Amino acid sequence: MNVLDSLAPTRIPPEDEALRAEVRAFLAEAIRDLPPHVRARSWGGYSAELSRQLGAMGWIGVTLPTEYGGGGRSAFTRYVLVEEYLACGAPVGSHWIADRQSAPLILKYGTEAQKRFYIPRVCRGEAFFCIGMSEPNAGSDLASVKTRAVPNDGGFLLNGQKIWTTNAHHCQYMIALVRTSGEAADRHKGLSQVIVDLSLPGVTVRPITDLSGDAHFCEVFFENVQLAPDALIGAEGQGWEQVTAELAFERSGPERLFSSIVLFDEWLAWVRTPRGRSESALRLAGRVFTELAPLRAMSVAVQEKLARGESPIVEAALVKELGTTLEQSIPAAIADDLHGRDLADVPLELLRTLNYTTEVAPSFSLRGGTRDILRGMIARGLGLR
Repeated sequence: MNVLDSLAPTRIPPEDEALRAEVRAFLAEAIRDLPPHVRARSWGGYSAELSRQLGAMGWIGVTLPTEYGGGGRSAFTRYVLVEEYLACGAPVGSHWIADRQSAPLILKYGTEAQKRFYIPRVCRGEAFFCIGMSEPNAGSDLASVKTRAVPNDGGFLLNGQKIWTTNAHHCQYMIALVRTSGEAADRHKGLSQVIVDLSLPGVTVRPITDLSGDAHFCEVFFENVQLAPDALIGAEGQGWEQVTAELAFERSGPERLFSSIVLFDEWLAWVRTPRGRSESALRLAGRVFTELAPLRAMSVAVQEKLARGESPIVEAALVKELGTTLEQSIPAAIADDLHGRDLADVPLELLRTLNYTTEVAPSFSLRGGTRDILRGMIARGLGLR
C-alpha cells in the first residue's frame, strides 16, 4: 500500500462538529473590529489577549490530558477549532506553535516536571513557544545545524544562531534543535532538543521585516547562554527522531490549506453582488472549491493518523505541498480577475487584503519545509526514487 492508499476518507465525529457554532459565535464577537487585511494574517497574527481568552474557554491544549490543564478531548476537536480560527482570520499566532507542537512534544518526550511546569501555562494562554530549527545555511537541510549546547557542570552552554523564527520576540520560550555532540558532518547523530528561556542572559532576538512590512520572523542569537540540566527534552542525541515527529504536526493541518481563505471569502462576497458577478469569477470560485475539498479530506485523514499515534511524515508532506500550491494560486488568480475589471468597482478593503496576501504568499511554500524538499520526501514515499 502506498501513501495515497493510506489517505482514506475520514469524517470528523459529530460531537466535535457540534463545537463549531459556539466557536464561530465567540470569534464573531471577539474580532468584530478587525478588518479583512488584518485578519488575513490569521495564524501569523499576534494577540496575547485573545490567546488568554481562548485559554479561559478551554480551547488551547484541548487534546492534552486534563491532569496537565488540557481538555482531554480528541484531535478532531482541535481540528474544528483550528478551522474556525483560520476561516475567520483570528490572530492566534501567539499561542499557535505552543498549542500545535510544543506542548504535545513536551507531553511525549518531556520529564514529569517539564510537563507540569509548561503544559498548564500553555493551556491557559500564558506561555508562548517558538521553533528553533532553521539556521543560516541550514534551513531545508535541517540535519546540518551548527548551534551547539555543550554539556557542562551547570547543564549546557548554548552558542549559535537561529533564523526565520516566527514570533520569537513575543515568546517566552524556544524549543531548539541543537548539536550536543559531534559535528555538522555527523548529520542526524548528536542532535538534541532543548527548551530555551528567551529571557536568559546571552539571548538576543532581532525581528526581520518582510516585504509586507510585518516583522513576525526573527533571528535569534545565543552567546554563552547557560541552560539548566532540565532544559533537555527527551534523551540526548534523540533530537532528530523527535523533530521529524514534530514536523508531522506542523505540515498537515488546515493552516496548510487556508492561508488565503480570508482573501478568498472577501472576494467571493463581492462576486456574489451584482457589480462583482461574472462568469469567469464563478468558474474560478468553482475551481478553488473543487481543489480545496479533496485537500481538506486528505488533511483530515492525516489528522486521524496522528490521533492514532502514527507519524505520517510523507502523507503530511503531500498535504503541505499540494495545500500551499493552492494557497499561492488563490491571490494570483484573484489578482487576474480584479485587474481585468474597472478597479473603481472593487472595494478598497478587498484590494488591501489582496495586496497583503500577494506579498506574503511566497512564504507559504517555504515555512514548514520547502517545496523541493517535500517533493523529494513524497517521491521516496511513492517509491519513485
